[in-house]
Amino acid sequence: MDPKIGWFQPEQEGPSKELWKRLWDRYCRLKPNDKLKEGEEMKRNHEKANPAQFWHTNWASTYDLNRNREILIGQYGGTPWRPLNKEYDPRPIVGLHQEILDFYEYMSPTPEEHNMRRQVVRNIEAIVLELWPAARVEVFGSFRTGLYLPTSDIDLVVIGDWVNLPLRTLEDALLVKGICDKDSIKVLDKATVPIVKLTDKQSKVKVDISFNMNNGVRSAELIKEFKAKFSALGKLVLVLKQFLLQRDLNEVFHGGISSYSLILMTVSFLQLHPRADVLHPDCNLGVLLIEFFELYGRKFNYIKTAIRIKNGGTYISKQEMQKEMKDGHRPSVLCIEDPLTPGNDIGRGSYGALHVRQAFEYAYISLTQSVNPLNQAVINPNVSSILGRIIRVTDKVITYRQWIRHTFMSKNESVSPSSSEVSVSSFGESDSDGETNETSNGINKENGQSAVVACHSTLSPAVVSAALPASLQISQQHSGCTTVTTITSTSTACNNTATGNTPAWRTSHQQSQQKTNNHLNDISSVMTTQQPQANSRTAPSPVPSTGGTGSVPQQSTQEPRLQQTKQYRNQTGFIRLFNNKKRGQQQQLKGTTNNQQQR
Repeated sequence: MDPKIGWFQPEQEGPSKELWKRLWDRYCRLKPNDKLKEGEEMKRNHEKANPAQFWHTNWASTYDLNRNREILIGQYGGTPWRPLNKEYDPRPIVGLHQEILDFYEYMSPTPEEHNMRRQVVRNIEAIVLELWPAARVEVFGSFRTGLYLPTSDIDLVVIGDWVNLPLRTLEDALLVKGICDKDSIKVLDKATVPIVKLTDKQSKVKVDISFNMNNGVRSAELIKEFKAKFSALGKLVLVLKQFLLQRDLNEVFHGGISSYSLILMTVSFLQLHPRADVLHPDCNLGVLLIEFFELYGRKFNYIKTAIRIKNGGTYISKQEMQKEMKDGHRPSVLCIEDPLTPGNDIGRGSYGALHVRQAFEYAYISLTQSVNPLNQAVINPNVSSILGRIIRVTDKVITYRQWIRHTFMSKNESVSPSSSEVSVSSFGESDSDGETNETSNGINKENGQSAVVACHSTLSPAVVSAALPASLQISQQHSGCTTVTTITSTSTACNNTATGNTPAWRTSHQQSQQKTNNHLNDISSVMTTQQPQANSRTAPSPVPSTGGTGSVPQQSTQEPRLQQTKQYRNQTGFIRLFNNKKRGQQQQLKGTTNNQQQR
């Protein structure tokens, strides 16, 4: 299993998986393995994460989730979009549709996230207008269309009149004004589209600034038109963007596909869909998602076919596409015609498009198996998440959203004085020492006070402001359950034991781990080194209790297991003796035959 694409599913958990995983890990240690070293390096990077280096760190990545489950999703379970006590439809395909709706509602931008990004844009716009009063700053991309994830970047374009693009001038101004740090800004002046990449110091939001690119704004308006036409477009795109983001396949610079390419692929899928119900607001999103993965993961011909969006959408051959291309360019693997600029290939930089195809195929196989009616007895939407088989939200992303929710509250909400002590650096620290990181949960214990952090899908701003500062609540969402813990101003810890309740996902994990350990103990007791046969025939005498006077001698509880072990050893020894005798006879017969042939 590719650690970049998938992970073990709930029905694969058990003693057998733990045993074979342990054997495989031991084999990998004996044999040099670059992938294993890469996974261990990723684990160290997670433990030593520094928010100052956020511009080149993907907090949503689930690489090697099998080995780093506790680090990546150990706190919240990875599926925070599942509401508390919600009963999903027992039919898996309908349950998947309901989960997609819940995921879209959970991952949609909150007012605090939107206001935070608007503030970042205003700060950069003020610096640009101070340098060039006649210039104009426009927003495009996912922030303009509203299809952005919590860790998505902001795309800005500066429109003005320059002979040479002032990339370095803008870089120096941003550093002087303190918008970003020196190690979190980078100028890509050799790229096809020269840009300035930076990370805002206050909000840790990534920003890409380009110059005189008018097509970006026109593309955003075109996407808005498609959103109004296809009601399912926004929901599918948000799921697909998270799917690619956590697998590091969303950056063209690293071979992935851009958000614009992904949206055009989705639009083409909906335009050419054989059923007319895709335009209906109540169409099943689970069916559409599986069909999307089937199309681009198995059926689409990446070698000969190009995608065209304009005039209702169609597929064209790459030979026809090449006739319209200028400067001798050839169509790329993922060829998508720009609907605004004829002859421009949107996917020309996606050199790793076949890796994206492989990920889509994995998602198609995983989801089709989960919604198969024959597997309904094993896969229940109310027990385990079906959408969670291909998508997980890491703890760092959840904590980052909580920090945003607390730091950038709406203007109509009151903020506690103690709340300003919470820092974004709290969720970049290492918690490898095994202790609970209260700061990462949004709790500052320096002065014995607590700060509010609440997922926007569970606690409304009115509830949070009403609870400050006497009683503060923290909402921790896990896979299928939510635990709300009440913390007073003198609290010194925040955990689930405060209410006496243990999350269901952690209880099941502990029970599964206990069963695995018992099973492995049984195997180790059976597969121990063999004793002499004479001793194995003698049963040990019961060991009396060492209690005080009047204690009743008790027989050892391990006697049945020892008897089974000795019986197994006797049978194994007899089989081994028989095999050795038979092997000797065969060798003797072979030697006699050879002697006769020589004579």
